[in-house]
Amino acid sequence: MKALVAVKRVIDYNVKIRVKPDGSGVDTANVKYSANPFDEIAVEEAVRLKEAGIVAEVVAVSIGPAGCQEILRTALAMGADRAVLVQTDDEVQPLAVAKILKVLAEREQPGLVILGKQAIDDDASQTGQMLAALLGWPQGTFASKVAIADGRAEVTREIDGGLETVSLALPAVVTTDLRLNEPRYASLPNIMKAKKKPLEIVPVAALGVDIRPRLATLKVEEPPKRKAGIRVADVAALVDKLKTEAKVI
Repeated sequence: MKALVAVKRVIDYNVKIRVKPDGSGVDTANVKYSANPFDEIAVEEAVRLKEAGIVAEVVAVSIGPAGCQEILRTALAMGADRAVLVQTDDEVQPLAVAKILKVLAEREQPGLVILGKQAIDDDASQTGQMLAALLGWPQGTFASKVAIADGRAEVTREIDGGLETVSLALPAVVTTDLRLNEPRYASLPNIMKAKKKPLEIVPVAALGVDIRPRLATLKVEEPPKRKAGIRVADVAALVDKLKTEAKVI
Protein backbone atom coordinates (compact mmCIF):
# COMPACT_ATOMS: atom_id res chain seq x y z
CA MET A 1 0.00 0.00 0.00
CA LYS A 2 1.11 3.53 -0.76
CA ALA A 3 0.66 6.52 1.53
CA LEU A 4 0.38 10.06 0.19
CA VAL A 5 1.31 12.76 2.71
CA ALA A 6 0.63 16.47 2.24
CA VAL A 7 3.14 18.90 3.78
CA LYS A 8 2.54 22.65 3.83
CA ARG A 9 5.25 25.32 4.04
CA VAL A 10 4.33 27.83 6.73
CA ILE A 11 6.02 30.59 8.69
CA ASP A 12 7.89 28.92 11.54
CA TYR A 13 5.87 28.77 14.75
CA ASN A 14 8.71 30.46 16.67
CA VAL A 15 8.57 33.58 14.47
CA LYS A 16 6.66 36.61 15.76
CA ILE A 17 4.15 37.50 13.07
CA ARG A 18 4.19 41.07 11.76
CA VAL A 19 1.19 42.64 10.07
CA LYS A 20 1.82 44.88 7.05
CA PRO A 21 1.30 48.61 7.75
CA ASP A 22 -1.60 48.77 5.30
CA GLY A 23 -3.33 45.79 6.94
CA SER A 24 -3.40 43.84 3.68
CA GLY A 25 -1.74 40.75 5.12
CA VAL A 26 1.20 39.32 7.02
CA ASP A 27 4.73 40.55 6.33
CA THR A 28 6.71 37.55 5.05
CA ALA A 29 9.94 39.38 4.19
CA ASN A 30 13.03 37.65 5.62
CA VAL A 31 11.08 35.27 7.85
CA LYS A 32 11.94 31.66 8.57
CA TYR A 33 9.73 28.96 7.06
CA SER A 34 9.26 25.38 8.19
CA ALA A 35 6.90 22.46 7.70
CA ASN A 36 3.47 22.80 9.26
CA PRO A 37 3.75 20.98 12.65
CA PHE A 38 0.56 18.95 12.09
CA ASP A 39 1.90 17.82 8.71
CA GLU A 40 5.15 16.69 10.36
CA ILE A 41 2.98 14.45 12.52
CA ALA A 42 1.37 13.11 9.34
CA VAL A 43 4.79 12.32 7.84
CA GLU A 44 5.87 10.60 11.05
CA GLU A 45 2.73 8.44 11.08
CA ALA A 46 3.22 7.42 7.46
CA VAL A 47 6.86 6.53 8.12
CA ARG A 48 5.88 4.47 11.18
CA LEU A 49 3.34 2.58 9.08
CA LYS A 50 6.08 1.88 6.58
CA GLU A 51 8.43 0.68 9.32
CA ALA A 52 5.66 -1.63 10.53
CA GLY A 53 5.42 -3.17 7.05
CA ILE A 54 1.90 -1.86 6.45
CA VAL A 55 2.87 0.82 3.92
CA ALA A 56 5.29 0.06 1.09
CA GLU A 57 5.96 3.62 -0.12
CA VAL A 58 5.54 7.11 1.36
CA VAL A 59 5.11 9.98 -1.10
CA ALA A 60 5.36 13.53 0.30
CA VAL A 61 3.54 16.32 -1.55
CA SER A 62 3.73 20.07 -1.18
CA ILE A 63 2.03 22.89 -3.09
CA GLY A 64 3.63 26.30 -3.38
CA PRO A 65 6.78 28.15 -4.49
CA ALA A 66 10.23 26.70 -5.12
CA GLY A 67 11.08 27.16 -1.44
CA CYS A 68 8.82 24.21 -0.64
CA GLN A 69 11.61 21.93 -1.84
CA GLU A 70 13.36 22.48 1.48
CA ILE A 71 10.26 21.32 3.35
CA LEU A 72 9.99 18.24 1.15
CA ARG A 73 13.65 17.40 1.72
CA THR A 74 12.90 17.43 5.44
CA ALA A 75 10.07 14.96 4.86
CA LEU A 76 12.43 12.79 2.80
CA ALA A 77 15.00 12.93 5.60
CA MET A 78 12.32 11.77 8.05
CA GLY A 79 11.74 8.68 5.94
CA ALA A 80 9.54 9.50 2.94
CA ASP A 81 10.63 7.69 -0.23
CA ARG A 82 10.01 10.40 -2.81
CA ALA A 83 8.43 13.81 -3.12
CA VAL A 84 6.28 15.84 -5.50
CA LEU A 85 6.20 19.64 -5.58
CA VAL A 86 3.26 21.23 -7.34
CA GLN A 87 4.90 24.57 -8.00
CA THR A 88 3.05 27.87 -8.03
CA ASP A 89 3.74 31.35 -6.70
CA ASP A 90 0.01 32.14 -6.46
CA GLU A 91 -2.10 31.92 -3.33
CA VAL A 92 -3.59 28.45 -2.96
CA GLN A 93 -6.64 28.21 -0.71
CA PRO A 94 -7.94 24.98 0.90
CA LEU A 95 -10.39 24.08 -1.88
CA ALA A 96 -7.68 24.48 -4.52
CA VAL A 97 -5.30 22.38 -2.42
CA ALA A 98 -7.94 19.66 -2.14
CA LYS A 99 -8.49 19.70 -5.92
CA ILE A 100 -4.75 19.39 -6.56
CA LEU A 101 -4.42 16.55 -4.05
CA LYS A 102 -7.37 14.80 -5.72
CA VAL A 103 -5.53 14.84 -9.06
CA LEU A 104 -2.37 13.51 -7.43
CA ALA A 105 -4.31 10.83 -5.55
CA GLU A 106 -5.89 9.66 -8.79
CA ARG A 107 -2.43 9.53 -10.36
CA GLU A 108 -0.62 7.85 -7.47
CA GLN A 109 -3.49 5.57 -6.34
CA PRO A 110 -2.56 5.56 -2.63
CA GLY A 111 -4.37 3.43 -0.08
CA LEU A 112 -4.13 6.23 2.45
CA VAL A 113 -3.85 10.02 2.30
CA ILE A 114 -2.55 11.60 5.51
CA LEU A 115 -2.34 15.31 6.26
CA GLY A 116 -2.39 17.59 9.27
CA LYS A 117 -5.79 18.54 10.67
CA GLN A 118 -5.00 22.22 10.02
CA ALA A 119 -2.21 24.60 9.05
CA ILE A 120 -0.94 27.04 11.65
CA ASP A 121 -1.05 29.98 9.25
CA ASP A 122 -4.75 29.99 8.28
CA ASP A 123 -6.18 27.50 10.86
CA ALA A 124 -8.78 26.58 8.23
CA SER A 125 -9.03 22.84 9.00
CA GLN A 126 -10.79 22.25 5.68
CA THR A 127 -8.46 20.54 3.21
CA GLY A 128 -8.75 16.96 4.47
CA GLN A 129 -12.54 17.07 4.60
CA MET A 130 -12.79 18.67 1.15
CA LEU A 131 -10.39 16.10 -0.31
CA ALA A 132 -12.40 13.19 1.10
CA ALA A 133 -15.58 14.67 -0.39
CA LEU A 134 -13.99 15.19 -3.82
CA LEU A 135 -12.59 11.65 -3.89
CA GLY A 136 -15.70 10.06 -2.36
CA TRP A 137 -13.49 8.39 0.26
CA PRO A 138 -14.22 7.88 3.97
CA GLN A 139 -12.42 10.21 6.35
CA GLY A 140 -11.04 10.05 9.87
CA THR A 141 -10.27 13.56 11.12
CA PHE A 142 -8.43 14.77 14.24
CA ALA A 143 -6.78 11.37 14.65
CA SER A 144 -4.99 10.57 17.90
CA LYS A 145 -4.50 6.89 17.00
CA VAL A 146 -4.45 4.99 13.71
CA ALA A 147 -4.46 1.21 13.30
CA ILE A 148 -4.62 -0.48 9.89
CA ALA A 149 -5.51 -4.12 9.28
CA ASP A 150 -7.52 -6.22 6.82
CA GLY A 151 -8.10 -3.39 4.39
CA ARG A 152 -9.54 -1.05 7.00
CA ALA A 153 -8.24 1.83 9.11
CA GLU A 154 -9.43 2.18 12.70
CA VAL A 155 -9.07 5.83 13.66
CA THR A 156 -9.49 7.20 17.18
CA ARG A 157 -10.69 10.80 16.88
CA GLU A 158 -10.48 13.64 19.37
CA ILE A 159 -13.91 15.23 19.75
CA ASP A 160 -15.40 17.76 22.16
CA GLY A 161 -16.82 15.09 24.44
CA GLY A 162 -13.74 12.85 24.50
CA LEU A 163 -12.76 10.20 21.97
CA GLU A 164 -14.58 8.55 19.09
CA THR A 165 -13.37 5.48 17.17
CA VAL A 166 -14.37 5.00 13.54
CA SER A 167 -13.60 2.17 11.13
CA LEU A 168 -12.85 3.22 7.56
CA ALA A 169 -12.66 1.13 4.41
CA LEU A 170 -9.46 1.89 2.50
CA PRO A 171 -8.63 3.99 0.57
CA ALA A 172 -9.31 6.76 3.07
CA VAL A 173 -8.27 10.23 4.19
CA VAL A 174 -6.87 10.79 7.68
CA THR A 175 -6.04 14.12 9.30
CA THR A 176 -3.69 14.11 12.28
CA ASP A 177 -4.02 15.69 15.71
CA LEU A 178 -1.25 16.62 18.14
CA ARG A 179 -1.42 13.50 20.29
CA LEU A 180 -1.03 11.01 17.45
CA ASN A 181 2.77 10.88 17.74
CA GLU A 182 5.94 12.89 18.25
CA PRO A 183 7.80 13.54 14.99
CA ARG A 184 11.41 12.38 14.85
CA TYR A 185 14.34 14.67 14.20
CA ALA A 186 16.00 14.14 10.86
CA SER A 187 19.53 12.87 11.48
CA LEU A 188 22.49 14.24 9.50
CA PRO A 189 23.02 10.96 7.57
CA ASN A 190 19.34 10.91 6.61
CA ILE A 191 19.50 14.56 5.55
CA MET A 192 22.38 13.67 3.24
CA LYS A 193 20.49 10.64 1.88
CA ALA A 194 17.42 12.83 1.27
CA LYS A 195 19.39 14.89 -1.24
CA LYS A 196 19.57 11.84 -3.50
CA LYS A 197 15.91 10.86 -3.22
CA PRO A 198 13.67 11.78 -6.17
CA LEU A 199 11.81 15.09 -6.00
CA GLU A 200 9.48 15.72 -8.92
CA ILE A 201 8.46 19.30 -9.75
CA VAL A 202 5.11 19.69 -11.51
CA PRO A 203 3.84 23.12 -12.67
CA VAL A 204 0.34 23.65 -11.29
CA ALA A 205 -0.87 24.50 -14.81
CA ALA A 206 -0.02 20.96 -15.92
CA LEU A 207 -2.69 19.54 -13.61
CA GLY A 208 -5.55 21.49 -15.15
CA VAL A 209 -6.87 22.67 -11.79
CA ASP A 210 -8.55 26.03 -11.26
CA ILE A 211 -6.78 27.52 -8.24
CA ARG A 212 -8.32 30.99 -8.36
CA PRO A 213 -9.05 32.21 -4.81
CA ARG A 214 -12.70 32.07 -3.74
CA LEU A 215 -12.12 34.22 -0.67
CA ALA A 216 -10.61 37.71 -0.40
CA THR A 217 -8.84 39.04 2.68
CA LEU A 218 -10.31 42.43 3.49
CA LYS A 219 -8.12 43.37 6.45
CA VAL A 220 -5.59 41.88 8.85
CA GLU A 221 -5.15 43.28 12.36
CA GLU A 222 -2.92 42.38 15.26
CA PRO A 223 -4.76 41.19 18.38
CA PRO A 224 -5.26 43.92 21.02
CA LYS A 225 -2.57 44.15 23.65
CA ARG A 226 -3.49 42.61 26.97
CA LYS A 227 -3.97 44.99 29.86
CA ALA A 228 -1.78 44.62 32.91
CA GLY A 229 -3.26 42.64 35.78
CA ILE A 230 -3.99 44.06 39.22
CA ARG A 231 -3.92 42.68 42.74
CA VAL A 232 -7.08 42.57 44.85
CA ALA A 233 -7.33 42.55 48.59
CA ASP A 234 -9.66 39.57 49.02
CA VAL A 235 -12.10 37.24 47.31
CA ALA A 236 -14.98 39.68 47.71
CA ALA A 237 -13.07 42.34 45.79
CA LEU A 238 -12.19 39.81 43.09
CA VAL A 239 -15.82 38.78 42.65
CA ASP A 240 -16.90 42.41 42.52
CA LYS A 241 -14.43 43.23 39.74
CA LEU A 242 -15.39 40.13 37.77
CA LYS A 243 -19.01 41.28 37.94
CA THR A 244 -18.68 45.03 37.44
CA GLU A 245 -15.53 45.42 35.30
CA ALA A 246 -14.84 42.17 33.47
CA LYS A 247 -18.56 41.28 33.41
CA VAL A 248 -17.82 37.58 33.10
CA ILE A 249 -20.07 36.46 35.96
